[in-house]
Amino acid sequence: MKIAIVEDDMKIREELSKLLKNNGYEVISFNEFENIPLQIKNSDANLVLLDINLPFENGYEICRKIKNESNIPIIFVTSRDSTEDEIMSIKVGGIDFITKPYDTIILLEKIKRAINLSNPMNFKEITKKGYTLDLHLSLLKYEGKEIELTRNEFRILYYFFMNDNRVISKEELLEKLWNDKYYLDENILLVNINRLRKKAEEIGIKDLLENVRGKGYKL
Repeated sequence: MKIAIVEDDMKIREELSKLLKNNGYEVISFNEFENIPLQIKNSDANLVLLDINLPFENGYEICRKIKNESNIPIIFVTSRDSTEDEIMSIKVGGIDFITKPYDTIILLEKIKRAINLSNPMNFKEITKKGYTLDLHLSLLKYEGKEIELTRNEFRILYYFFMNDNRVISKEELLEKLWNDKYYLDENILLVNINRLRKKAEEIGIKDLLENVRGKGYKL
């Protein structure tokens, strides 16, 4: 499990990194604070610990931008302790809030809770835009109807469900789902996407994966 630390105080950053590593987490910490959302996107982190008072832009703005691109859970770790700050952290998409100096046991429990709450495999189904994906039976459901998916169809659709607010390129699908751009032929990917669309039409879903010209697809 990989955790990204966005904290400009070097001492706190190093202490936090040590705490997380000692508890079995892989850690990514940043020394440069320009374009943090892009750095987070490129890090493949599973969770972000985010300060509010940061150079260039504050944690609230950073959180908003990250949430526009990803469903990654974000915990605010900050010296700001007002009710207004905590409410704002929720409004911009934070999953939890803890003030400095923090109790390490409480912080670790909050991290575990955030990871568990954000892990779709802890649930039987995910629903996005009115469509439901059964994670255990590999079924796509819509308005009382359902259809079974093959392993590759399920993997493709699951990735779109986890990134439902993004346009996803063919290259990204090949890289993320098969971990090697050249392992799976692009034509096979397109065949699977077309099959998914046809199956979706059988249960009343039109344009399941919308083709965004020149960019990729979106749910």
